[in-house]
Amino acid sequence: MTAASTPVAAFAMRPDLPALLFSSDDLAALRAIVALDPTVTVTDFASAPAGLLDSVEILVTGWGAPHIGPAELDRMPRLRAIVHAAGTVKGHIDDAAWDRGVLVTSAANANAYPVAEYTLAMILLAGKGVPDYIRGYATDPALYEREADPAIGNFRRTVGIIGASRVGRRVIELLEPFDIDVLLYDPQVRQGDPVLDRARAVSLDDLFAGSSIVSVHAPLLPETVGMVGAAQLALLPDGATLINTARAPIVDQDALMDAVRDRGLRAVLDVTEPEPLPAGHPLRSLPGVVLTPHVAGALGTEVRRLGECARHEIERFVAGEPAEHPVTKEALIAVA
Repeated sequence: MTAASTPVAAFAMRPDLPALLFSSDDLAALRAIVALDPTVTVTDFASAPAGLLDSVEILVTGWGAPHIGPAELDRMPRLRAIVHAAGTVKGHIDDAAWDRGVLVTSAANANAYPVAEYTLAMILLAGKGVPDYIRGYATDPALYEREADPAIGNFRRTVGIIGASRVGRRVIELLEPFDIDVLLYDPQVRQGDPVLDRARAVSLDDLFAGSSIVSVHAPLLPETVGMVGAAQLALLPDGATLINTARAPIVDQDALMDAVRDRGLRAVLDVTEPEPLPAGHPLRSLPGVVLTPHVAGALGTEVRRLGECARHEIERFVAGEPAEHPVTKEALIAVA
């Protein structure tokens, strides 16, 4: 590849991210096929280095990326691809990008892995009663000098998954080696979908009535706001667990709070509204609630998986191959 034919690439994200996302090997592989200055990160198109926007063909975005709308696209006349090294592209890429034929890709599939791993861990711990043991044993070890609760354990437990999203499908896949029966609610899943080899499709109410652990993986859409409310929670058996790593408004938080307080329901919440919950909020002190600070997604070493995904997309683009994880304008309607 000659210098003249080498596409120009640039980072547009939070300034600390390139070093977190891309290993030295990833950067070396990228610099072998694109003209990329790893020391330059665009955080505001208005202050981008002179000439960079005129020549950039591949924009590598991430958390904190500046908005890309018609005006910004006008300043990047040669732009052909936006490779997002994170999950959703909602909020920072305008429809104009697709209207102008710019390829958009996302590392959402890579980000689904740690969320699914977190969910699997919480399902297994909840089934074993571990969150209750952690709180109770620390308070009074004498309470546990007895036979274990006969209701705990994961053998032949039924778990309900709401949403056959990337994460939902990955959770179902990870559950396969265990002796766990899986129910799935997703009205978009059709007969013949491979996910139905591992899970049984049911109505939302049947899922709640038949599960002792329910995990939410649906996108936040107008029709999913409050989808899990008092009526659904009432169908869960006493002591059941609800896990939410998706979006807080999908679950009626007040109804959940009432169910935890009045019926001994358990909840594992990685997302809340607001986030974090204010001091004194009942969910911060109610027994049976596990709160984590939005840590299910890629963190620490897991972030490198996003960078690796982006690198592979750039390699495919430069080689003239189709993207592995393209994002279409139409698909944005049904993703988180």
